[in-house]
Amino acid sequence: SPAPKTGRLAVESGAKSDMVCAGELGAALRGTPRRPSYAGVTPAKGSNSPAHPTENAMTTTHLLYLHGFRSSPQSAKARRMAAYVAQHHPAVHWWCPQLPPSPRAAMDLVAQGIATWPRATMAVVGSSLGGFYASWVARHTGCPSVLLNPAVHPARDLARHIGEQTAWHDPAERFFFLPEYIAELQALSAEHTLPVGREMAIIAKGDEVLDWQEMVARYPAAQQTLLEGGDHALSDFEDHLPAVAQFLQLA
Repeated sequence: SPAPKTGRLAVESGAKSDMVCAGELGAALRGTPRRPSYAGVTPAKGSNSPAHPTENAMTTTHLLYLHGFRSSPQSAKARRMAAYVAQHHPAVHWWCPQLPPSPRAAMDLVAQGIATWPRATMAVVGSSLGGFYASWVARHTGCPSVLLNPAVHPARDLARHIGEQTAWHDPAERFFFLPEYIAELQALSAEHTLPVGREMAIIAKGDEVLDWQEMVARYPAAQQTLLEGGDHALSDFEDHLPAVAQFLQLA
């Protein structure tokens, strides 16, 4: 089933939106009836072992890419990955939605978009804040995930960005990051839980935005690629695409 079309960054008003909560989203992602509260979230069952051999992995037929804060599907990494998949793995269903500023609304959009995807053969890639989201999606679907300089404590780090913001790829595009989004990020946090599916993390020690040591500590079970130097944008991401594709066993 094709993913829904998505627009550009939405401008959120101060009014509370009628979005489903994290517990409901978790249930939707697992394909079970929705639950009414955050407390009802139960992750999919899977191995807690840090060893997740690629040779035993299912082939990935559906791939979700989640961009970071103030970013978009026009980011360099998203475009490079989309082009790589189209050229080398044309059978893979690719979806990189434009995520709204509200974390709850973003996960609602994702849950709706992947509702009919096969759980056994889907995977998710996320960059920065998208890496935080990707971990949440993976926890509730059991799918493999690839984290690119992932945000570990976004509720803490984004608190100073409350207010009007500009889109990274189009400064004329403005949106509001509202105070209530911090609580939404906290509700999505799964930092003290063990992974369900296989994880790969590409982490640059030269990241000028996020602390690489926090990333390493957050994903101890992941297949980690720790880069000497580098930057938050992973300017050399193209060099890592074959390894990402192999880890995900792209169709």
